[in-house]
Amino acid sequence: MESYTVLQWMFFFYFYCFVGWCIESTYVSVKNRKLTNRGFMRGPFLPLYGSGAIMMLVVSMPFRDNMILTYVAGCIGATILEYVTGVTMEALFKVRYWDYSNQKFNFQGHVCLGTTLAWGFLTILMTKVVHIPVEQLVFSIPEQVLKVSTCILTVCIVADFSLSFKAAIDLRDVLVKMEQVKEEMLHIQKRLNDILAQANQGVENYRTAFTESVNAAREELTEGMTVRFEDVKSGIEARLETFKNMLLTKPTEYVESVKEELLELKTKYAVSLADRNRLGRIRDFFQRDMIRSNPGMTSVRFSEALEELKKKAAEKKEKKKEDGQE
Repeated sequence: MESYTVLQWMFFFYFYCFVGWCIESTYVSVKNRKLTNRGFMRGPFLPLYGSGAIMMLVVSMPFRDNMILTYVAGCIGATILEYVTGVTMEALFKVRYWDYSNQKFNFQGHVCLGTTLAWGFLTILMTKVVHIPVEQLVFSIPEQVLKVSTCILTVCIVADFSLSFKAAIDLRDVLVKMEQVKEEMLHIQKRLNDILAQANQGVENYRTAFTESVNAAREELTEGMTVRFEDVKSGIEARLETFKNMLLTKPTEYVESVKEELLELKTKYAVSLADRNRLGRIRDFFQRDMIRSNPGMTSVRFSEALEELKKKAAEKKEKKKEDGQE
């Protein structure tokens, strides 16, 4: 292994990216009973598998004659790689492309004991079985052919990764904006609560209700907006209907005094709802494809918004099938 050139290392990486894609896509397709182009990128490459394979080869170099140490090195090296990759991707994109939270002995959902132990066996399989014929194949390729093919693969993969990275960043921005809209609507609901409390209660009772409303809002915001968007939407609509009835039947002096603010809140609500609907349509093809290619994608902070996008992406695909476009 010490005799590998940079081109050979690169070819190994691309080769195992492709093999990983074949394995992962086949598994997910069989599991979901439909063809699935699995992975972060659009092309048939999964960088995590390529990185994992190269890592296995590198960490096993000092222990190639000791199977136990090879196993341990594979367990440690692959687990570190998987954890760092998972944390980095979640920090960048706000979503998890794999999640072991439902597995026993997991750490932060990024790694788990079962997978760690499996990585060790895969390292032995890689170094003792799989890589030997692959190595022979690469050694048999003429240097000029290897150079040209590696350069072509590099251009294609870099272009694919760039587009996929941009789509992931754009998807992250959509999730953030959807949650911001929900937060804005929650503030609208709280303000309507305050106005309604003052309209229906005495001054002292209003102060108590106002304090409770502010504390509840602060608690919900601190807990990561756990309240459902549909609940916020229906809550605002119910309160606006209440004020409408108040103005039409027996408007109090206080309700008349906040009439303009109520109209402003109603306008803000309409704008926020339109923004939410627009964001949920995900017109970008690459974003929709990324969602479809990663059905197990999760998000701790933006779970509701992500599930909404998944649903919209699936509906759009079904609609295209019905229209004969796919």
